[in-house]
Amino acid sequence: MTKTVFIDGAAGTTGLEIAERLAGRSEFVLLTLPDTERKDAARRAEALNGADFVILCLPDAAAIEAVAMIRNDSTKIIDASTAHRVAPGWAYGFPELSAGQRDAIAGSTRVSNPGCYPTGFLALVAPLVAAGIVPTDARLSVNAVSGYSGGGKELIARFVAEPDIGFRSYGLSLNHKHVPEMQRGAGLTHPPLFAPAVVPVYRGMLVEVPLSFDAPTADAAFDALAAHFDGSPLVSVRRGDENELLLSQKDEATDRMELALFSDPAGRQLRLVARLDNLGKGASGACVQNLNIMAGLPETAGLRI
Repeated sequence: MTKTVFIDGAAGTTGLEIAERLAGRSEFVLLTLPDTERKDAARRAEALNGADFVILCLPDAAAIEAVAMIRNDSTKIIDASTAHRVAPGWAYGFPELSAGQRDAIAGSTRVSNPGCYPTGFLALVAPLVAAGIVPTDARLSVNAVSGYSGGGKELIARFVAEPDIGFRSYGLSLNHKHVPEMQRGAGLTHPPLFAPAVVPVYRGMLVEVPLSFDAPTADAAFDALAAHFDGSPLVSVRRGDENELLLSQKDEATDRMELALFSDPAGRQLRLVARLDNLGKGASGACVQNLNIMAGLPETAGLRI
């Protein structure tokens, strides 16, 4: 049976890429509003309440407002904003996070899409915490760079207008809104120290977590990651052996994520790196994956793999 989908915020980068992944699929019909009605409260409320699925691609405050406008118990919501990622009653939309996560997403009417940086961080760290390799009270740091499309239209416009920008660090107040979901999703006692930056490529990101141990740990860490993601259609794990990792203007859109473990010869110092598309597995691709799961469809349908 065909289901209706309304993307609130369809004109933004994430919304446009979700629509591209749904184009031509017979399982879904997109409900759309003319540009002149996108901010009309009555028409938005009608669309929000009339759809089988609603995907929110909005700023946090607008996402909270949209959820409050839904007056029925049947509409299922996927929120791509930060607003509900640690909120009670919302399933966290990272199917690969733990054994029961897919079932939680499938059975929920409220799913919060993960952030792009937390997706990489949690893929690297959560399985090691669950395996007891990284203690829950570890004080971790995460260094990451992203393409500028993750900042939305304003940041895209800035990088286009200022082509000399080579590196833009931010989050320097150390209270970035991604940190709570990183801490909770990994089961950590302490918030990780998060150091994000933007580089002059349109899409793609590298998320790195350095670890240091008193005993050789590289093999055990790799085995834990490989076992956790064994059989995953979207996440792969490998031992890294090259001398560089690159983001390129030519990187193609993908909904896959690659995890790599680099270590010193003794296996005591590790650099864990997640490579993903901030607009794919980090945003739009993850939304469509969650939509498929909630609709009881193959979870990779329509994805770029």
